[in-house]
Amino acid sequence: MPAALPIVAYLRVSTSRQGRSGLGLEAQRENITRFAAAEGYEVIGEYVEVETGKGADALERRPQLTAALNAARKRKGSVVVAKLDRLSRDVHFISGLMSHKVPFIVTELGADVDPFILHLYAALSEKERNLIAGRTKAALAAKKAQGKVLGGPKLPEAREAAQVVIKTNADRYAANVLPLIKDAQKAGATTLRDIANALNARGVSTARGGSWHATSVKNILERPIALKAQVGARS
Repeated sequence: MPAALPIVAYLRVSTSRQGRSGLGLEAQRENITRFAAAEGYEVIGEYVEVETGKGADALERRPQLTAALNAARKRKGSVVVAKLDRLSRDVHFISGLMSHKVPFIVTELGADVDPFILHLYAALSEKERNLIAGRTKAALAAKKAQGKVLGGPKLPEAREAAQVVIKTNADRYAANVLPLIKDAQKAGATTLRDIANALNARGVSTARGGSWHATSVKNILERPIALKAQVGARS
């Protein structure tokens, strides 16, 4: 049985927020893992890049891509990405990468795609990006000409509105779960942990879809809507 061919996985997300949350990374990793297993490759390394869109097509701003190139060159392997835009949408940048003499594999295009095809796809992707940008700019100009105010609400106002929505939803959920907590107490639950166990046994999820713990029950009971209900029951 022939030895598996070495490949170096390169994953990229476009903002630090996405990097912290892992948004998109797991999907890319899973895609590359499936591809390697199906095509007989061995992933010998993984390099993850988190960078802003500005200057994304400058190799010196992509240290992890440089490291992936060096690792693949050392093992005489290829650099693999899930989608071409994880490398770049700039055809000149793609051309520059080809000059490093390290093969690139794009899983969505397959293992045997000719480098010329990669250039072609990059050119099409770049053209699509420019068309979208052009249409967006034209649409904004048309709205401005019609006298419409562009842009959304100011950040403090948006944040305040979001907090109101969050509080309203949390109060609504607390109001729905309080009767269940009272039922558990009537059935003999005397501690926060007892109540949590009773809610879990009934298949009730927390507002975020998780399991109940003593602290999550405590948070419900300390909400203003719950305290008000307790005062009303005593009066």
